[in-house]
Amino acid sequence: MYSFLNDYSEGGHPNILKALSKTNLEQHIPYGDDSYSNTAKELIKNKINNPNSDVFFVSGGTQANLIIIASALRSHESVISANIGHITIREAGAIEATGHKINTIEKKDGKLTQQDISNILEEHDFGPHVVKPKMVYISNSTEIGTIYKKQELEELSLYCKKMGLLLFLDGARLGSALMAENNDLTLSDISRLTDIFTIGGTKNGALIGEAIVINTNKLKNDFTFHIKQRGAMLSKGRLLGIQFLELFRDDLFFDLAKHANTMAMKISKAIKANNFSMLTESTSNQIFPILPDVLIKELKNKYNFYVWKKIDRKNSVVRLVTSWGTKENMVNEFINDIKKINNNLDQKKEMQTKQITL
Repeated sequence: MYSFLNDYSEGGHPNILKALSKTNLEQHIPYGDDSYSNTAKELIKNKINNPNSDVFFVSGGTQANLIIIASALRSHESVISANIGHITIREAGAIEATGHKINTIEKKDGKLTQQDISNILEEHDFGPHVVKPKMVYISNSTEIGTIYKKQELEELSLYCKKMGLLLFLDGARLGSALMAENNDLTLSDISRLTDIFTIGGTKNGALIGEAIVINTNKLKNDFTFHIKQRGAMLSKGRLLGIQFLELFRDDLFFDLAKHANTMAMKISKAIKANNFSMLTESTSNQIFPILPDVLIKELKNKYNFYVWKKIDRKNSVVRLVTSWGTKENMVNEFINDIKKINNNLDQKKEMQTKQITL
């Protein structure tokens, strides 16, 4: 079985494994204050063109999200998210467990707008009787592969500042978003337009690891205490720092994301050539084709992927995810199998139609 299930089925990129092995017996200061971590943090600050930002490394995305939200909000404050946002549907109630409500907005494309946020604020204009929305959570790319354009993020940022809201961008798949063919955002733009964001390593070549980047001074206060309290301060913090140093030293981070996107777009193009449609027009490494259930059943004999949701009695949406390590020969094989199985199904339909006619 070859997997298009997610972008973290493989381990770490060889450069990272080599760096970890090479430095294995070195002795360093613990808790992320080692020379590798500090160098990686400075490298990221240079990439985002913001020397005043603070950078922290934690092991995973859910861990990063709950630390950020719990540390930034007071007990009566809530966070606004699309209904398909990761914090809403994929984190086992981690945010709610910290005592904070998530105000959800139904969005087919996974992206929030100024009007969406305005509607939530109006619904919660009842003083101390309801929660107070204080943070806006977005992800780039989104859970369904769409990305934010520069103008969209600028509008969100301006409105959040006007309304006194914090803007948090979950970048678990930020590499894929930045390398999408229609992207016009840079890391520098994101640092300028958000209060806090993450850079995902886990889904882009690292064994584990997410970088938290804080751009707003008030959110920096005692942040290390929150990391420690949530069990995210690794004694061997250098293991994260070394990985991000390798990812950003020679732009490996961007090269790996570009490969993942290229593989996804190759599959997407082939699926459309076979006259199948898409749930969303994704340009990142997650694509969501709508396929006949009989075709899905045949493909499942050889490939692993999610069936996202039913469309009707005969068709479903599947999620196909490519990664930095996706093999192009397996992509080609998958494309050929779709074409072959689809042709066989068409021939069966044609024969059945002829029999009915006769």
